[in-house]
Amino acid sequence: GAEGGMSQAPGAQPSRPSVYHERQRLELCAVHALNNVLQQQLFSQEAADEICKRLAPDSRLNPHRSLLGTGNYDVNVIMAALQGLGLATVWWDRRRPLSQLALPQVLGLILNLPSPMSLGLLSLPLRRRHWVALRQVDGVYYNLDSKLRAPEALGDEDGVRAFLAGALAQGLCEVLLVVTKDVEERGCWLRTD
Repeated sequence: GAEGGMSQAPGAQPSRPSVYHERQRLELCAVHALNNVLQQQLFSQEAADEICKRLAPDSRLNPHRSLLGTGNYDVNVIMAALQGLGLATVWWDRRRPLSQLALPQVLGLILNLPSPMSLGLLSLPLRRRHWVALRQVDGVYYNLDSKLRAPEALGDEDGVRAFLAGALAQGLCEVLLVVTKDVEERGCWLRTD
């Protein structure tokens, strides 16, 4: 985003919050989800490929990305990328009620959703996985799916819980909480009241 020096004209309406949102390119949804959840471009395909090499230094066919080298990174790449920034990840146990999720303690969420493959009008039985970031910006939660044209406002905590409930109800959805190391260690992403 732009630094400081942006002054508003007298009487101008305050602008909507600036929400960082990368759009889908190749199979780089994991890279987009990372950057979208962090609200800045910190990762690239090259950085993700480096992480893949670190995770499987001796393998000719890297198990953490697509064979074609176009992305399709797995969760290990996302977790390693966040750990490199001093952040932690926690899998949400889908058996728990979402009311136990302490959203103010969570930096953001990364969802792993099934994504049907299609060729033209032909829908293929292959199920690819798609990474989607959810993040609060200026008090509003947003769906930052890289396949969307623009960020989709989900509203407050109730709005994001409703969105998560809908995604989890469809099955095959996994939710990864992005938290600080301190929150992970103290387990305070979970409400016990």
